[in-house]
Amino acid sequence: MAKKLHVISLGCTKNLVDTEVMLGRLQKYKMTDNPQEADVLIVNTCGFIDAAKEESINTILDLNEARKKNSILVMAGCLSERYKEEMKKEIPEIDIFTGVGDYAQIDKLIEEKNSHFASDVFLIDQEERVITGSNYHAYIKLSEGCNQTCSFCAIPSFKGKLHSRTLESVEKEIGILVKKGYFDFTFISQDSSSYLRDQNIDDGLVKLIKKVETISGVKSARILYLYPSTTTTSLIEAIANSSVFHNYFDIPLQHISDSMLKRMKRGFGKEKTLELVNKIFSIKDAFVRTSFIVGHPGESDTEYEELKEHIINTPYDMINIFEYSKEEGTLSFDMEDAVPKNIIRKRIKELKKIIDKKLHEKLNTYIGKPMDLVLNGVSSEHELLYSAKNIAWAPEIDPEILINDTDLNDLEAGKLYHAHITAATPTQLIAAIIQSENT
Repeated sequence: MAKKLHVISLGCTKNLVDTEVMLGRLQKYKMTDNPQEADVLIVNTCGFIDAAKEESINTILDLNEARKKNSILVMAGCLSERYKEEMKKEIPEIDIFTGVGDYAQIDKLIEEKNSHFASDVFLIDQEERVITGSNYHAYIKLSEGCNQTCSFCAIPSFKGKLHSRTLESVEKEIGILVKKGYFDFTFISQDSSSYLRDQNIDDGLVKLIKKVETISGVKSARILYLYPSTTTTSLIEAIANSSVFHNYFDIPLQHISDSMLKRMKRGFGKEKTLELVNKIFSIKDAFVRTSFIVGHPGESDTEYEELKEHIINTPYDMINIFEYSKEEGTLSFDMEDAVPKNIIRKRIKELKKIIDKKLHEKLNTYIGKPMDLVLNGVSSEHELLYSAKNIAWAPEIDPEILINDTDLNDLEAGKLYHAHITAATPTQLIAAIIQSENT
């Protein structure tokens, strides 16, 4: 009888890719949602900010309480890598510790019941992945590490400098996934717009775009996590002119105040940031997503008000707001002028109210318009509703589209459809499917 495996992937989609690599190495196991019957339990942890660290530790402790006798509990990923010595001392119940470099060796570590932390970063090359959650979409990781020196970010301290995959490696992985039926791809890394700079290649993403356009079977693609100072005019134009990549621009700005951007050690000041934003908004049908950090040390009332006004007056399609987290190993850790927690949360509450209102207004503009959708399956909200996504948008982070009307029979998950938007809630769109892509 096959042994059973229970896996939890926490944190970002980059972690998810690594989890899928581990699943690819452990296909002899039978997956189970019940941790009490699993022979092996793996948590791929996140160590980015306090909230993520707390979630990772609580998940590990909960699984330890639930697991059966003689099972193997594995702690992998960023938190394990970042605090390897502390975790070994504080959570001795864990059987195997591993970090961010041994995902393709997880089967060997489990077999030998051995903890190990690789000295090199892990870059996908020929590993087989088990894609989770979709039969048409896959994330493609472009690189590991980061060369930026943002004051608030600890990632370079435990993932190191930028290490890009080769174009040939990326092309090969996409080709394998296309043969399995995947046609929609999201490209990710910590700083995607710096892709291949560590190999002394400028505009690596432009070369990637041109390469992906030649791969038969790729219908749809987008890039996440563009860094302002490495997003070039040629990259913007390559996306705008692409027959495969959507005019989707995910570019975390983190702030707009010139003094705050300098304090955060961002590559651009306000003038160049606004110039870049305006250039992107000049692209026809551009969908622009960004994020901002609230409460970084030294953020004054004036700087906060400047950020608030920018959010109010700029037509971003989607905005994420994050509370500043004080992290060891960052430049901001020892900065003075910490913003009190109550002030940070008051600011976040105010901004979220503004952003929620803007999102609802934005979603209302789609009512009455056509939209190309890809069906995800039956909605978790109700068995009579289907869940779908705009083919141009990113999965999971952009608004869900609920299908409540169609004359078509036998709708298929992973298939493209033409639809008509009929209504909007504060966070979702509602649509009627008119016909399939090939009708």
